[in-house]
Amino acid sequence: MTASSFEIRVCLSCGLRYPLTEGHAFGKRCPHCLGETEVALKKVMNDEVRSNEERVESKRAGSKKLKAVLLDNIRSAWNVGSILRSADGFGFSHAYLCGITPTPEADAVQKTSLGAEEYVTWSHHHNAVKLVKGLKKEGWTILALEEDERSIALSSGKKIKADKIVLIAGSEVTGVDPELLDLADHILHIPMHGQKRSFNVANAFSIAAYALGG
Repeated sequence: MTASSFEIRVCLSCGLRYPLTEGHAFGKRCPHCLGETEVALKKVMNDEVRSNEERVESKRAGSKKLKAVLLDNIRSAWNVGSILRSADGFGFSHAYLCGITPTPEADAVQKTSLGAEEYVTWSHHHNAVKLVKGLKKEGWTILALEEDERSIALSSGKKIKADKIVLIAGSEVTGVDPELLDLADHILHIPMHGQKRSFNVANAFSIAAYALGG
């Protein structure tokens, strides 16, 4: 979440330049050397920026496609927060947090989501397989992000035609639950060109969300 106002301060001792929002733990002492600082500039969000936010909200409200993300047994609260922030940016309206996936009630999730949990609603579920079976009955198209013999490369150009989609991202270590893969309408993977076989789950979600479009 972008701060509505902040200061840029410069340390008089070591020269560190850093932003300071109201109530931040840094205070007016330099976070590097604890020296005295001075204000270099002050920034206040103007009406033009607010109008742009309102246009984004209006566009999202008028979108016909519903998009949700399902995070199954994601261990890292930092990854969850990052995904929530990206989900908001890509127009996802809900996050299903399953298994051991931490929720926005955890401070670490909030630190990386930067307030995105205020715009992306969320719910926690113990069993993702049971949840997905219910979602399919409600007409949701299920997409799983995983490299698999059945998967299609996101770069293939294949268009997913559906009004309601759920994109599944799985455990950082074991990947998407095999039973969820069996339930998926489409399995998608990101082609890798280096030595590593996968991206960080938060990065992978952002790549897939962008590729799926609006």
